[in-house]
Amino acid sequence: MSAGMLLDIQFLDDATRPAPIRIPNLTPAQRAPGEHLREVHDHLRGNMKTLAVLIERAAKGQVSAEAAAAEATGLAMVANYRRFGNLCGQHCQIVHVHHSIEDEAVFPAIAAQGEAFRAIADRLRAEHVVVHELLLRLIDALTALADEPGQSRFDDAVTVYRALERVLLSHLGYEEEAIGDALGAFGIF
Repeated sequence: MSAGMLLDIQFLDDATRPAPIRIPNLTPAQRAPGEHLREVHDHLRGNMKTLAVLIERAAKGQVSAEAAAAEATGLAMVANYRRFGNLCGQHCQIVHVHHSIEDEAVFPAIAAQGEAFRAIADRLRAEHVVVHELLLRLIDALTALADEPGQSRFDDAVTVYRALERVLLSHLGYEEEAIGDALGAFGIF
């Protein structure tokens, strides 16, 4: 593995995202589903911060490669993605619960609200594919690091982590902005 291991991933340009649609005059009850979505995403953000600290500790030699891989694999986020599979279109895998709910229930309900919302839902689905592929590659890189500790393996794990961090954090923020208000306004969640 190397930095080239990311060349086959279809990274999506944030500038091509459909614009979020503002829904004015929402009640606190209508804003609540969007706030709940943000809370769920905050948990994922917390996992990413934990991974960043773990990588920093490993880079400073404060944790062995084996311990770093074990700690990262033990995170709920990583365990759930490993357990529930990915969104790479392979029908033999079950999709991760959070994204599965979004892809199968939330996004279709959002898309039903009109063409602009359909474009947003389609984009969010496409971003899920990239997020899941990066997370699977991070698990593979961490497993390789544990199996064969060394600078090259560590560099691979850091490369994938940095790509995942950039894509996932951007995705979470966009999703909250693009559909947070719509969830309550349309009684979707």
